[in-house]
Amino acid sequence: MAKHAHTFVETYQELVGFGLNRTMDENAVIFYLQKFSDDALMAVMRNRLTDDELSTLFDLISGLLRKHLNEAEYHHLFLKEDDKRS
Repeated sequence: MAKHAHTFVETYQELVGFGLNRTMDENAVIFYLQKFSDDALMAVMRNRLTDDELSTLFDLISGLLRKHLNEAEYHHLFLKEDDKRS
């Protein structure tokens, strides 16, 4: 069974726009991130991104994870680790 899911992009039927309201902004970011992380797209993009772009992207994502997730959430939600720590 796969640990990761990208079902939002497969089922979302509304307008993908940004700047009209918070809900639409949230949905657009989810939609774009799931489309962006597609394996076929990343196979092309990874070789075209500059070192600075890779660093910027990594720093942004890791910074957001550190800011908004506690350690347990990071391990469970991002790393998809089973909680075996007691």
